[in-house]
This record gives sequence, C-alpha cells and structure tokens, in this order.
Amino acid sequence: MKQVAVIGAGPAGLAAAEVMAAAGLGVTVYEAKPSLGRKFLMAGKSGLNLTNAAPMDQVIAQYQEAAPWLSPALESFDNEAIAAWAKDLGQDMFVGTTNRVFPRAMKASPLLRAWLARLDGMGVARRTRWRWTGWEGEALTFDTPDGPQVVQCDAVVLGLGGASWARLGSDGAWADVLGAQGVDLAPFAPANAGLSVDWSEHMFRLLGQPLKGVAWRAGDFRSRGEAVLSRRGLEGGGIYSVSRGVREGAPLYVDLLPDLSVDEVANRLARPRGKNSFANHLRKVLKLDPLRIALAQEWGRPWPDDHKAVARRLKKLVVRHDGVRPMDEAISTAGGVPAAALDARLMLNAKPGVFCAGEMLDWEAPTGGYLLTACLATGRHAGQGVVDWLTG
Repeated sequence: MKQVAVIGAGPAGLAAAEVMAAAGLGVTVYEAKPSLGRKFLMAGKSGLNLTNAAPMDQVIAQYQEAAPWLSPALESFDNEAIAAWAKDLGQDMFVGTTNRVFPRAMKASPLLRAWLARLDGMGVARRTRWRWTGWEGEALTFDTPDGPQVVQCDAVVLGLGGASWARLGSDGAWADVLGAQGVDLAPFAPANAGLSVDWSEHMFRLLGQPLKGVAWRAGDFRSRGEAVLSRRGLEGGGIYSVSRGVREGAPLYVDLLPDLSVDEVANRLARPRGKNSFANHLRKVLKLDPLRIALAQEWGRPWPDDHKAVARRLKKLVVRHDGVRPMDEAISTAGGVPAAALDARLMLNAKPGVFCAGEMLDWEAPTGGYLLTACLATGRHAGQGVVDWLTG
C-alpha cells in the first residue's frame, strides 16, 4: 500500500485525505495543534456558511483572476456536490439569504465529528502536536512531543492555510520552508479584513451597532452588505467585500442613501427646515437612522451651503480610516503558492510528489460560502492528483 501524508487538518487537508483513503492509499494526517479543524470550527461559530447556491459560473467568477486555474477543481466538486456531501454526513442543509448554504445545525462541530468518524472508518491515521519543519532528503521532518521525527512517504498534500488566525494554526510559517525549496511565493496580504478607524468621542455610544441600508465602494469593488462599528473600526461582510480595494490603495466611499439619486436627495433637503437642527432635518426628510446621521456628521462636516453639494456628499461620503486591520485578524489571506508554481494536479513543479491545497494557494474570494468551497474543492482535487500520480 502506498503511504501518503496530509499536513494540516483543516477542510482542505481532510478533503484530500478522504479522496486518497477512498482510493486505497494509506493516509496519515499530521496537525501541529492539539486537535483538528480549529479554524473550521471557528468559521462555524456564527453559522457555518459551507457554500453558495448561485449558478456555478457566478460562483467561479468570485475568484477573479484565480478563476481560470481554480475552475477545474471547483467544477469537479461544485456547490451541489458539497451540499450532497454534507447531507451524506448527516447534515440537513438549507439555502439562506444571498444563496448562502448552511447546515440546519448552523455549527461546524456536528459535521466535523461525522467527518472524522468517516475518516477513522476509512483507516486514516492522525498525529496531533506534530509540527512539520521541512525535509531531510526526501523524508518529512516534524517536531513532536517526543522529539524530532522523520517520516518516509510516497506523496504529501500540504493544506497549511494562509497567514491569519495564527492561534488556530494558520501562521504562514510554511512559506520559509517552501521558499527554501525554490518555490516562488506571492507575498501574503489580508483579505476579507476589517478597517481601523479612530472614532471621535461622540461615536462611542453607537459602537457595536450594525450599519444597514448603505453601499460601499473602493475602486472596482462594491457592496451593499452590512457593517458593524467596533472599538477597532469597521467590520462585517459589507466592509470585507471591499477591503481588497482599500488594500490596493483605493479611497473608500459609503453611500448613505443608495436607493435615492442625488437629485432626489437634494430635493428633499430643499424642503423647509424651520427650527430643526441639521441632524433632525436629515432624519425627517431623508428618514436616516441615528447611526447613519452620526456617520454623516463624523465624516461629512463641515457641510456646504448648497443642497446638491450636501446630497453629493451623503451619496459619496469619504470614509476616513487608518487602513486594513492587521493580517492576523483577517478572515482570510491573499498570496501564497501561485498557479505558476503548480501543475494542473496542484503538484509543485519544484517538488514532485508534493501537492498543495486550500488557502495556502494564491487566491482570494469574498465571504458568502466561497472560502470553504475553494478549500474543499482544491483539497479533493489535490487528493485526486496524488491518486493519479501514484497510479500513473
């Protein structure tokens, strides 16, 4: 029996292990942390968004410049296949808003338990607290509780994650190991990240509240999603969707009235104000809630005298911020192993027999089910690549 190693026990690594074990290979999963799937469990803490039910051409388009080389993996284990796979593990699924697909349990733990039980039944072995350190000749080397260990195997799948949430295992330390082997890597960058904002004191009472009914724009990236004001700044799906534009240097704008035109806003502002304060006038004629009024005051003052100029500002309010939050806080990361370093099976050109999968590959996508979709799909694709490579 051919022996293969999977290094990293996130969704990509476990997906590869399942495919290879089903093909009759001897599989051992190595994980640096004391338990498996830690970031996967964290992803399911507020509801496990496993995939997205949009037509697959729309799903694939979310991966932007990485779409052409990811599409074989995404098409071979598409959103319908992911939902069917989860259902086969005992998880009833449902489609929520914006085509997001969830298990009815809404948590990752029931699915992970069932998945690990399946892998156990397939003979997949596990080693926890085994941190991969590289190679000694063709053998893998690990730091373990019992000291350094050397492992011989016929192939390996790396599913080591990106460089965010280091405490859950994705610390990006593998980049130095692969770099030393001649693998040209794309530098890491935060993706789906919040923004740092130094709020003025009058905003403190509003922190923790969700901001709804607005539109965000940064360069080519647009979103109608919600955001949450926090002590650190702005977080939430609406901000994550445009954070790449901010990261690449584009100014960030928020439209506080996306369903009204500039002329409609100006005409309403032109109504008699009487003795109302400017904030009360905004509330009455534009139906703005206190949070949007506070943001208008935070970023819009001093106000021009012309109604149309005020309308333009409310429709294109410059968000004053201090950049994206640190990479370790980001939901995901861009950068890693680029397409040029891999063959069609996701095997490293510089290291035959070594395959890569998941977030360590150089792609990024918004939240909404796309992250786990690509991790599961590339994991299975790399696992099948190992099977094909070993069987000729």
